[in-house]
Amino acid sequence: MLERLERGWRVIATGISFATFGVGGIALRVLFFPLLSLLVRNKPRRTRLARLAVHHSFRFFVGLMRFLGCLDYRIDGVEKLARPGLLILANHPTLIDVVFLISLVPNADCVVKASLANNPFMRGPIEATGYLCNDSGPELVEACIASVKAGNNLIIFPEGTRTPESGPMKLQRGAANIAVRGPCDITPVTIQCAPLALTKGRPWWRVAPTRMKFNIVVRDDIHVSSLVEEAHGEALAARHLTERLHDYFSTETQRHAGA
Repeated sequence: MLERLERGWRVIATGISFATFGVGGIALRVLFFPLLSLLVRNKPRRTRLARLAVHHSFRFFVGLMRFLGCLDYRIDGVEKLARPGLLILANHPTLIDVVFLISLVPNADCVVKASLANNPFMRGPIEATGYLCNDSGPELVEACIASVKAGNNLIIFPEGTRTPESGPMKLQRGAANIAVRGPCDITPVTIQCAPLALTKGRPWWRVAPTRMKFNIVVRDDIHVSSLVEEAHGEALAARHLTERLHDYFSTETQRHAGA
């Protein structure tokens, strides 16, 4: 009986959390960002302040979900994310992975789905922060490299979408192309959630049997220049790096799951 009541509360609490997220997104778009545009004329500074606002908003959202009992988390190595100009690559098990990562990175840039630019809750933050949309074709790689070189911390999920609950992890080659052509060293982040919820194809109200527990680890950098030299070409290096990242994320997440 108590278990069913606790699970029922987590359904309500998750709904409260996402409703708050939606209201917050609209408030940023309607109130904060227009005011920021009026008060701050310097565009780079305005973008940094917009990203900082999203960072603190996401920190509040994660804290709210924890307070309401939806989830708990442990984060290791977060101090590595304080450095500027990082290419941060992470696996993508749940809907709120990007929220977690941006909550840890004050000056985060990221690649978002073009469809989110039409989402009323997300359109304002995406426009104000200058996040990169994935519909810009070949120019996207150059834009990503430029972002990292400018000192931004760029967050990318190499899978491009959430990992399916059944079936293997599949990585696209875009993230590796950015790393190779930069060249940009990679700061890998592994995200593990147990029990799983908020996964691809599962509605938010289908909560896990118990509170989700996230284990997020910022790992040591993967140096890319030597990989390019060994491969004797960017195209081959990107393919090899994609394979290496697939093995890396698969191994590290499975290792934690079995720990």
